[in-house]
Amino acid sequence: MVVIGGDAAGLSAAAQARRLRPASELEIVVLEQGPDASYSACGIPYWVGGLVSDRNRLIARTPAEFAARDITVRTGTRAEEIDLSAGTVTVTGGERLTYGHLVVATGGRPAHPDVPGLDAAGVHGVHRLADGADIRAAIAAGAKRAVVLGGGYIGLEMAEVLKTRGLEVTVVLADPVPMAQLDTDMGERVCKAMGDMGFDMQTGQPVREIEVDGDGVVQAVRTDAGSYPCDLVVLGLGMGPEVTLAREAGLDIGVTGAIDVRRNQQSRSHPEIFAAGDCSQTFHRITGEPAHIALGTHANKQGRIAGSVIGGRPARFAGVLGTAVTKVGDLEVGRTGLCTTQAEDNGYDYRTETIEGTTRAGYYPGAAEIAVKLLSERGSGLLLGAQVVGGPGSGKRIDVLATAIWAGMTAEELAGSDLSYAPPFSPTYDPVVVAARVASRIEQG
Repeated sequence: MVVIGGDAAGLSAAAQARRLRPASELEIVVLEQGPDASYSACGIPYWVGGLVSDRNRLIARTPAEFAARDITVRTGTRAEEIDLSAGTVTVTGGERLTYGHLVVATGGRPAHPDVPGLDAAGVHGVHRLADGADIRAAIAAGAKRAVVLGGGYIGLEMAEVLKTRGLEVTVVLADPVPMAQLDTDMGERVCKAMGDMGFDMQTGQPVREIEVDGDGVVQAVRTDAGSYPCDLVVLGLGMGPEVTLAREAGLDIGVTGAIDVRRNQQSRSHPEIFAAGDCSQTFHRITGEPAHIALGTHANKQGRIAGSVIGGRPARFAGVLGTAVTKVGDLEVGRTGLCTTQAEDNGYDYRTETIEGTTRAGYYPGAAEIAVKLLSERGSGLLLGAQVVGGPGSGKRIDVLATAIWAGMTAEELAGSDLSYAPPFSPTYDPVVVAARVASRIEQG
């Protein structure tokens, strides 16, 4: 078994296959082009911000630990070509590895628009541990002003940690509000809260150029509205699937631009090949439509499914809702299911309800404001999507809503569910229940 990609999906596949088949039956080799494997890219912002003191704490397992489980992880080894007819993978230096099972887990690549100067010194992505090291070095060298390009999860998380490190932070994004996965009204709450925290929010401004000095070092970000001086630029423009190797080999690519796979992670065009993680296409659990959502939760589960099938145990991926959560300062943001744009695009007759409440009993210290927005199907009351924006204690409430949507519950059923209560944790009626009750009452009316 050869695995291309030594992070979430690839190593989950390797570990699960090894659990099911001993080394005497199956040799497992994992190829990782970078110097590190099995690390948490999601933790990079918090290492940059000093909340994680040691980069090694972001590494889940070392190659030596995998070797102890009879899994060979070869770092610094790039897969250059897949020969499907010969059943081989050629790596840097010309070595050819023959496989009986192949898992493509090449992950994602940061969005990289065609903007002059985007490759200048002082411009950094947030994709690998080396990126985090470069940003930390720039701060240590005296960077004072940063521009974050993009208002998604990584962009907002990086904005927070850079401000925590003492930099002046400007967030520049092409969309009218941050968090494109949210509806505009909820995104506006995020934008206002960030402005109140001292972030310079420049929305609706596509970047036109990264301006550099005579030495080719970044000195400003220019949009149609103006130029924003900086000595550090951080890219948070999202992730796309990395499918160059798969496309060149002849694997079918789906409508999302990712590798087209069946629900057991087998390639539709070449069932002897598996693909998992950010490089693979999946489907939305509500609409059934093809989807590509780059999240570590999906990658780990998809890799485990590929490893199960290779190990002889049938398994199928159950789809995605796009559930995600993040924070900026004390503001917590969560979303799941469909937003209004997605509901419209898929032809749903839906209604929305937004309620405001508190995260704890109003009289209990630390009670913070929270807004909950529900999308439900008109007539049936079926829950389609949810969004949460609020203070500490807000974000993980999205998991209750995600579970309800996953289970196919209606707003009325959620309103009657038995959620816990104590003043330090929620009001008597949790905001999730209040939102569901309002939605069901209106539907009944």
